[in-house]
Amino acid sequence: MERYPITPEGLKKLEAELKRLREVDRPANVKAIEEARGHGDLRENADFKCAKDEQAMIVGRIAYLQGRISHAAVIDPSKLSGNRVVFGARVFLKNLDTGEPIVYRLVGEDEADIEQGSISITSPLARGLIRREVGEQAKIAVPSGIKSFEIVKIEF
Repeated sequence: MERYPITPEGLKKLEAELKRLREVDRPANVKAIEEARGHGDLRENADFKCAKDEQAMIVGRIAYLQGRISHAAVIDPSKLSGNRVVFGARVFLKNLDTGEPIVYRLVGEDEADIEQGSISITSPLARGLIRREVGEQAKIAVPSGIKSFEIVKIEF
């Protein structure tokens, strides 16, 4: 089975979400289903249908999280070093088209949050940066077109 890279913080977030789903959301959903059953004919019971739909989403998310956690390859960026871009690195870039400085941290798929400056290791930008060194320039095809970057600094 394929392993999925994730930071220790990312794994903790997935485990916390799984715990919440199991201990809070699922029991609340079971209660909602029981209450909806008490409202009569299940064929025309919107509350029951809504609760059953929510149950399916909860069960699906639990299964997804269990799979991701069981196949997680935890990589601690604090134990990494070097001058090449790898998983977990914080990469300081200069957009050569605009001169704008940009900082991204390369993380696992489940941790990516562009608003927090974290991009998935499988994203086009991350794939274009992997194994490059400080000072290198890269032209990378991203959804908005081809962008040119220079790697200014790498931190772990």
